[in-house]
Amino acid sequence: MPFMPPFIAPTFHTDPESALEQVRAIYGQQIHHLREAMQRFVAGEAMPGRVRGCYPYVRIHTDSVVPQAALENSGLSYGFVASAGRYETTLTRPDLYASYYLQQFRLLLQNHGVPLEVGVSNEPMPIHFSFAEHDHIEGNLPATRRMLMRDLFDLPDLSTMDDGIANGTIRFEPGQPLPLALFTASRVDYSLHRMRHYTGSAPDWFQNFVLFTNYQFYIDEFVKLGHEEMNRPDSEYIAFVEPGNVVTRRVGLPRDPLDSYGAPPPRLPQMPAYHLIRQGHGGITMVNIGVGPSNAKNITDHVAVLRPHAWLMLGHCAGLRNSQQLGDYVLAHGYVREDHVLDEELPLWVPIPALAEIQVALEQAVADVTRCQGADLKRIMRTGTVASTDNRNWELLPGNEPQRRFSQSRAVALDMESAAIAANGFRFRVPYGTLLCVSDKPLHGEIKLPGMANQFYRERVDQHLRIGMRAIEILRSQGPQRLHSRKLRSFDEVAFQ
Repeated sequence: MPFMPPFIAPTFHTDPESALEQVRAIYGQQIHHLREAMQRFVAGEAMPGRVRGCYPYVRIHTDSVVPQAALENSGLSYGFVASAGRYETTLTRPDLYASYYLQQFRLLLQNHGVPLEVGVSNEPMPIHFSFAEHDHIEGNLPATRRMLMRDLFDLPDLSTMDDGIANGTIRFEPGQPLPLALFTASRVDYSLHRMRHYTGSAPDWFQNFVLFTNYQFYIDEFVKLGHEEMNRPDSEYIAFVEPGNVVTRRVGLPRDPLDSYGAPPPRLPQMPAYHLIRQGHGGITMVNIGVGPSNAKNITDHVAVLRPHAWLMLGHCAGLRNSQQLGDYVLAHGYVREDHVLDEELPLWVPIPALAEIQVALEQAVADVTRCQGADLKRIMRTGTVASTDNRNWELLPGNEPQRRFSQSRAVALDMESAAIAANGFRFRVPYGTLLCVSDKPLHGEIKLPGMANQFYRERVDQHLRIGMRAIEILRSQGPQRLHSRKLRSFDEVAFQ
């Protein structure tokens, strides 16, 4: 017999605030039940049965679709279901997702005019996902006691966390509710925990605009700029957060009591993240993903559950055209995907389109920062196809086979990460873009040499980073309504952004 908290009957809501409050109440009750049972278990008590807590759900049942004219007038590509029927999703972390949930609830009520049903789902909450940010309970257990956890608590079940909804491969039986969101609650929690591990910071710090880079030089410059902003009383940013949740508040602002929990880690995590915080999560997060498409896929698999407004890749690349110079920029308008990391989830026959809003913002940012226009701008920035490979030494393969394919594809630059970041943006409906800087030309004998590389990085990184940050300013000023394009929505798209 499962040991569960008292039953909470489903409730119906015609305003988003009361629906969110009920989600909070259910989530809080289930979390409290699991944490209290875990504390008793750690203390050596016997449990009265298998301990279970479940996620809250939100459900909508509609007998009609939203008129096309209403959708066109709203200008939004989300906030409505595709057809009549029953739709639902499980929810987690209402503290973190409060603003997001409110927006999604508000749009559903506005577009469909039927109440939202909120209740307790049948999806178990794994005990590991119930721990508070600074809890390390399991580490205090002896090995024999730890083995008993499997018999008494629900552990993460990967069968409930796949990406069938996002990939468009999931199949539903007649009468089964259709999804409202791309991710189930346990899938979200799984990624939130993975982000802590890989980036060294709590997911709460992540902002709605994310820069990815493959070089530490960019991070060093971002850290410098972050601290400069904190010394400006009039800065639009209110805090700068480094790995280990080390928080620097803007001069004149009081520290938060939770800031004291932060401490520099003994060593940097695999993909350290840094956050320039703005009110309403409108700031910038920058992540050093390191080298390779596997890292690029890994981190974007997880950051996607935060539903950011955009992510951009800033990094270095090999220039493939003789006309390019070291330090020139490449604005990707297409991708040759030879990185193989997403071939199963997103077949190669799926095109990864350039998104007009991102392309325009990046080009404008290059012009703003370099002060180049017209022919001068074209001289330092080329728009073209970027090829991404998982073979760092592709140029050493016999017969120059990759070189022939890259030429046929009209590629102008090559790296290892950009295609994975763009493809996962497409897959998870996160607007994406790529602006690279040419750091070598291996096909033309111009390779990185000691000393030369360091001088090049010092001269170009600051400008390149400022271009990326300027692009985010432009995108932010336009608002998310323009960013979340219908280009990224499937035929039977989920309602949640």
